[in-house]
Amino acid sequence: MQRIDPKQLALRPFAAFDQDWALLVGGVSKPNPMTVSWGGVGTLWNRPVATVYVRPTRHTYSLLDETPELTLNFLPEGMRAALQLCGSRSGRDTDKWQEAGLEPEKAETIQVPRVAGARLALECRVLATFDLAPERFLDPSILGLYPKRDFHRAYVGEVLAAFEA
Repeated sequence: MQRIDPKQLALRPFAAFDQDWALLVGGVSKPNPMTVSWGGVGTLWNRPVATVYVRPTRHTYSLLDETPELTLNFLPEGMRAALQLCGSRSGRDTDKWQEAGLEPEKAETIQVPRVAGARLALECRVLATFDLAPERFLDPSILGLYPKRDFHRAYVGEVLAAFEA
């Protein structure tokens, strides 16, 4: 992978998250890849950032709280099965790396690994978190996405490094 300036990313964020999905990796001693389809990239506090949303019931939630770093990995088209597996199993009791046929790759700027073979990988240091609060939803239909009332926490990560295949 070649390191690039995050400001030079040629990313279609709506397709990248909603249609293609990504693997968020959190944790250091036992890193866990988790599929995400909600997120975004942009600028905040004059820094390039990536924002991801994780429910408190997910294993990765506690890993992100322990080590506020993450990688966001966009995989090539032929790896949809790996994304599906990492979005349907818990890392609490499954080695998703092995089951999905994925390999961790050492990151350059943080402790959390990237996913080898990703077409794009972002290394991020979490700058801030905030919990989505139902009393702040202006569209009542959003509540329908939370039958268990397990509202997401947003993680805003500064993109310290970006890598393209």
